[in-house]
Amino acid sequence: MTIWILLAFFALVALLPLGVAVLRPKAARGRREADIALYRAQLLELDRDREAGRLDEAGHRAATIEVQRRLIAAADQAEAEATTARGPGMLLVVVPLIAAAGLGLYLLRGTPGMPSAPYTLRAEAMARDEQILATIRARIEALDPQNPQARQGWVLLGNAERARGRPQAAIEAWQRAIALRFDPSLAGDIAELQIERGAPAEAAPWITRALAEAPADPRLRFLAGMVAAEAGRPAEARERWQALLADTPADAPWRAMLESRLSALP
Repeated sequence: MTIWILLAFFALVALLPLGVAVLRPKAARGRREADIALYRAQLLELDRDREAGRLDEAGHRAATIEVQRRLIAAADQAEAEATTARGPGMLLVVVPLIAAAGLGLYLLRGTPGMPSAPYTLRAEAMARDEQILATIRARIEALDPQNPQARQGWVLLGNAERARGRPQAAIEAWQRAIALRFDPSLAGDIAELQIERGAPAEAAPWITRALAEAPADPRLRFLAGMVAAEAGRPAEARERWQALLADTPADAPWRAMLESRLSALP
């Protein structure tokens, strides 16, 4: 009997972070909502680039898929945060139920005697992934740079590296793609990753170059303000975001987020 009491206790302890998230005061509109608005704006910009002939059909399709992937991920994250933002009463009901359900599932389907996956197996799986990416990288490098597939290959490789949580490798792949043909949107992706890595100085040149070709792009203009804000230049960030706000339609999905960012500046 003691073992089941201990198991229930540890289950409740494991769910304490959920309790903290539930009881924490509701946060203001955050980064995820900002991402959703910006990704929607980027999709519209991609459509305009295709209609204007600045982006071919294959490039438009690949870029749209990647933006949609990020939009879905950001929407899922926002939905998860909204779901956990309930009251204490919900916490008192849900947490014990989750613990009980987990314990019941373990009793029905669990295998206590099964050893955990050894590190060697995980290391082998990681090594296989690395080998696959290395093979893809070698094949892309072997392509004629004039072949559109070469540039598209670097873009997709960068997307894969970003999905694996390797921002530096993603940046390097995207830089190879931009060396073949500059794309303001892809430059914005590099700048965004640099900002996420806490390196606004590395992001600034990409934003400057991208804005030179797409000065009206709302995402790039927003990221320019982010660079200034992260670099400790709130006055510059305010100036950039106020200018963007002046050009933003009243029904734009990112307007509220932009106003929130402006009000949060010191």
